[in-house]
Amino acid sequence: MYNLLIGGAAGQGIDTTAAILEKLFKASGYNVFSIKDFMSRVRGGHNFSLMRFGAQPVYSHSEILDGIIALDNDTVKLHKNSLKEKGFILCDTKLTAEDERMLKINMNDIAKKIGNPRVAGSISVGAVLKLFGESLQHVEKILKTSVKPDYFAMNIEAVKAGYDAVENRFRHIDGKYADNMLISGTDAVALGAAAAGVKFYSAYPMSPSTGIMESLAAKSNKAQIVVEQAEDEIAAVNMAIGASYAGVCAMTGTSGGGFSLMVEALGFSGIAEIPLVVIDVQRPGPATGLPTRTEQSDLDFVRSASQGEFPRMVIALRSAQDAFYQTMRAVDIAERYQIPVIVLSDQYLGDSLSTVELFDPKRIKPARPSSSYTGEEYLRYRYSESGVSPRLIPGKSGQAVVIADSDEHDEKGHITESAEVRTKMVDKRMKKLINLSKELAEPDFIGEKKFNVLLLGWGSLWGPIKEAVELLNKDGNLKYAALVFGDIYPLPKKVLQEKAETAEYIINIEQNATGQLAKLICEETNIVFDGSVLKYDGRQLSGEEIALRIRKGEIKND
Repeated sequence: MYNLLIGGAAGQGIDTTAAILEKLFKASGYNVFSIKDFMSRVRGGHNFSLMRFGAQPVYSHSEILDGIIALDNDTVKLHKNSLKEKGFILCDTKLTAEDERMLKINMNDIAKKIGNPRVAGSISVGAVLKLFGESLQHVEKILKTSVKPDYFAMNIEAVKAGYDAVENRFRHIDGKYADNMLISGTDAVALGAAAAGVKFYSAYPMSPSTGIMESLAAKSNKAQIVVEQAEDEIAAVNMAIGASYAGVCAMTGTSGGGFSLMVEALGFSGIAEIPLVVIDVQRPGPATGLPTRTEQSDLDFVRSASQGEFPRMVIALRSAQDAFYQTMRAVDIAERYQIPVIVLSDQYLGDSLSTVELFDPKRIKPARPSSSYTGEEYLRYRYSESGVSPRLIPGKSGQAVVIADSDEHDEKGHITESAEVRTKMVDKRMKKLINLSKELAEPDFIGEKKFNVLLLGWGSLWGPIKEAVELLNKDGNLKYAALVFGDIYPLPKKVLQEKAETAEYIINIEQNATGQLAKLICEETNIVFDGSVLKYDGRQLSGEEIALRIRKGEIKND
């Protein structure tokens, strides 16, 4: 497994160079995982991409580097201490930073001779391929999909020039995963929504959720999806509710600040029993916070958002593959139970790119509302043992009158202030949680069956925790295992209680300051934690950092 960093200032072409290398390594059959670390600015500052590739499965990023492509001096200064002793720093001769591992190529002069200074990135691509023992076999195919036709020939020439400028340093790895997909968490959500039959998606642009809207918009014609850029998040969520009421499978997306504006409408979805899926791609808050960074700080908020009590579900996405299937499942649950389902992602998962097995859109078949009308009196909010009432589509159900109301209502949907009806309606809606609790997905169990220490986490920490458990179990002292939650609310308890009973120590791992999952677990089960590994600086925990902090005892005692 190799780790590569590409760093420089915004506007220097980091993303383009990274994207080409990711495709090339994937074409060579490698598993690939990459993340972006970028500042909230158009130019300047320090940005970088971390790329991991090899023949073994890869679940998260690593900060222990085999190579660095440095587009400026800051990249050398900031990351050279993470570079292995035999690693390299590939850069232009104009850089003034000094390190004995620097491999300087006169990229600017080579690019000028080729005829375009902007092909310097392709020179570095060629050099990296040579350094890691790769051939040029896939270069033409990949560049045809990455550069404009007018610039294709000169970029090919640039890649060859970079390839000839260095010598091989690392052993070539034989990969066998060329048939896998290379996809971001964001695109996986968009594909999951399309596969689930979502036909209306409304949103207001808010980083890091905007990519979902952009991805769906790019597919809108072929997938026959209406994508609406609303004037704000209040409009976006109400548009989605309106579309759902009219029988269209609808979804909306935002980040924490935008979700704040959606709260009242969430309650309307709950009392009117109109299916709604909202994805919250988390970033650090409050207010503007860190717009391009990651965090897991919205769990407390989304599971209790809006006044009053009504059933809802909260699902956290753990990987790109999980994002596809859980988005489909969220649509299905929202439709069957007629409730709002909140899907939690974050900047780390959304912007990360990974190789995954091809998705199977037939694995889940989301429910659809009935349009049949028997001629009997239609009671939209009929009392039922399951809590789910018959849902018809207005204008498509014969003589049936379909009513929805944000006030409390009777079975027909008419406003009421009856104490008896109010109690029965609240009870009816809350009954949905009984059956929903029976189909909750238990957390993913990772590690040794017989263990001393149990780690608990959720969402995008699945990959880092999986790697941390593997690293810790190599130490040979204590044995480690982990539970990583996808379904979070209602909380699945069966496996949690079984594993907690046998654990000598329980440690929660979270990307927030207060241990929000740990609080929920304690509240629901009385399970007590022995400590926490928390991070909330906007940067994702790696498996290496989790393992190191646990080894050193750097945990917060609860």
